[in-house]
Amino acid sequence: MTTPLPHVLIAEDNTLVADAMRLLFEETGHRVTTAGTIVDVVQAAASDPVDLLLLDLGLSDGDGLQALEQLAARALLPRVTVALTGRDEPEVIERCKAAGCRDVLLKPVPVAELLRKSREWLNGVAAH
Repeated sequence: MTTPLPHVLIAEDNTLVADAMRLLFEETGHRVTTAGTIVDVVQAAASDPVDLLLLDLGLSDGDGLQALEQLAARALLPRVTVALTGRDEPEVIERCKAAGCRDVLLKPVPVAELLRKSREWLNGVAAH
């Protein structure tokens, strides 16, 4: 029996960034879904359980952490959530960690770092 590929959900409202990340993860053996709004994030997680959520904090319809609240309320939390932000203030990082993010990366994230860290985050995470 074949093990399903890890599912990565990219929550990013900048379509150029989302498409670039989607291609990167598809080329490295992941199933990828992109979502530009909180509503899209919740719908995507409801239709296909998520192994890794890369969550932009500035989605077009609100704070990305609101998406985590909605996922938690519906028992749809991903196995690993990582926040992506352009703000490196300690209070932003603290909010992300308190909301359940495993890590917080400062945008723009170098490709090599994103790939290395995604392997760490998904190591030992069984796909659905």
